[in-house]
Amino acid sequence: MTKIRAVVVDPSVTGRLVLRDVDAPKPDPNEALVRVSAISLNRGEVRRSTAADAGWRPGWDLAGTIETPSADGSSPPQGTRVVGLLRSGAWAEVVSVPTHSLAEIPSSVSFAQAATLPVAGLTAYHALLKGGSVLGRSVLITAASGGVGNFAIQLARLSGARTIAHIRRAEHEALVKEAGAQIVVVGEDLSAASEYGPYHLILESVGGKILGDALGLLAQDGVVVSFGTSGGSEVTFNASRFYGTGGASLYGFILFHELQTESASVGLKRLLDLVDLGQLSPHIELEASWTEIADIAQQLLDRRYPGKAVLHVD
Repeated sequence: MTKIRAVVVDPSVTGRLVLRDVDAPKPDPNEALVRVSAISLNRGEVRRSTAADAGWRPGWDLAGTIETPSADGSSPPQGTRVVGLLRSGAWAEVVSVPTHSLAEIPSSVSFAQAATLPVAGLTAYHALLKGGSVLGRSVLITAASGGVGNFAIQLARLSGARTIAHIRRAEHEALVKEAGAQIVVVGEDLSAASEYGPYHLILESVGGKILGDALGLLAQDGVVVSFGTSGGSEVTFNASRFYGTGGASLYGFILFHELQTESASVGLKRLLDLVDLGQLSPHIELEASWTEIADIAQQLLDRRYPGKAVLHVD
């Protein structure tokens, strides 16, 4: 059987992530074979790899070229540049991708730019949709210097929102202002953010005290969208203040659940069009070869860089 290289978990080596030979994929009729050129890293898949069994293959985001179109005719033709999303195993030389999770990359958009979009871009896009129209309304984004946060700031501004960014490290203030945040607040809690509330929509991925604070900063009928707990899973909040606001809600967000309603290809095309027009700019902090996957993944867990890291498959 033909072999390809892929990133796999090996608990016996430093960093746990290594390149190994694996069996080449066999696509279903609704899947295209994609020759991967670039991948990007997300905290969720990297964190899972720290405890996964030997042989598990991480990876959500990929960008590359159609090598074999889908048998059912639903994919772009051979040679088309595409970006795609998998539940796991995207970090490989060749992958099988369902056509509903693929979008064609415009000629002006690089593989590296496109590779940042599937998880971080789609999460920001779908999370903002939970607020409905945000035109002229206040939107608070926590962990704003991360990949999702950077996209969320840009998309919120494009939607006409009054955009407030919360970060915990002051050295990232210039980054979030460049993304379009009108107000930046810094701190281990949201006390400074209360001055600019109440908020119609809060995109929250820290958890712990930050989420507890966020629930008390909503406007009437406002919503907190919770999609991560990098700062802690246990939350204490003022329940009377929360329900007393009237219509306030907390939404538990999982991207792959959202994609059951709208396929990834739809959102990816919208994001790619914005990048093509120069209205959305992926922040790539770091680019390297995928042979450095273990080191770059550890840097992500250690928060040694903001924005996105892209690895080139060579």
